[in-house]
Amino acid sequence: MLFSLLVTAREGLEMALIITILLGYLRSTGQKKHFREIWLGVASAAALSIAFGAALEIASSELDGRILEAFEGFTMLFAVAVLTWMLFWMKRQSAGISNDLRNRVDSALSRGSLIALVLLAFSSVGREGLETALFLFAGSASQGSDVDFALGGVTGFALAAAAGTVLYYGSARLPLKGFFLVSGVVLMVLAAGLVTNALAELHEATIIPNLGVRPWDTDALIPMTSSLGKFLHTLLGYDSAPAISQIVMYWSYLAIVLAAYLAWPPPARGLARSDRPSTAAVTAEP
Repeated sequence: MLFSLLVTAREGLEMALIITILLGYLRSTGQKKHFREIWLGVASAAALSIAFGAALEIASSELDGRILEAFEGFTMLFAVAVLTWMLFWMKRQSAGISNDLRNRVDSALSRGSLIALVLLAFSSVGREGLETALFLFAGSASQGSDVDFALGGVTGFALAAAAGTVLYYGSARLPLKGFFLVSGVVLMVLAAGLVTNALAELHEATIIPNLGVRPWDTDALIPMTSSLGKFLHTLLGYDSAPAISQIVMYWSYLAIVLAAYLAWPPPARGLARSDRPSTAAVTAEP
């Protein structure tokens, strides 16, 4: 549950920020009549993301044995790659994202192209939605209860929607810079766990013939079949008897990506006051 909640809360808030910027700007310019186009784009992006997630589930259900293990393993690695790239991209682009969206809204309105408004919302939200669906699918391969996993995802989106509402109406200031920093680090930890799980899946598929020696075995302390073991396996990639290659890859990914993320040049400027969505009190972008 915690895995899906963390993913949807983080990614959902990014979607909420995009929607808030678009709606806030239209509201400030007296163009609330175009809210319908924005919501149509958002709904279309949500439908595409759900369809993408369903397609992954259907594809995996048609597979079995080593083919399924390979599919899940490579999907996990792909999800890690996409997530890592998006974390760095968002940190780099955050300073100008508000101005960029506003300029594209102005361009669409000046040309009288309502379809452009729909496509703007669709592409901006859809990017985050597809990433979320991919990461959730990758994490679901090692989760315990389907109900808990789904409940965590819904709860995360609900929290993001609530935060977006607060931002739009400007009823409070949210420490977004700190939130995105902390949540980014948390997602890296989740991604590191997916790396180790992916290696195990690829080993089961015999694509990786040998993962190396297993330095320790904590199954007597936290069995893999226990509720805690399953929880840690899903969240952190816990293995009671990890292979040396899993240990090395876990800490190498975490150390390298975390160091690079923290050292990554910050945006040239924060979200300036003039760039903030009207009526939305945003303190900073990620």
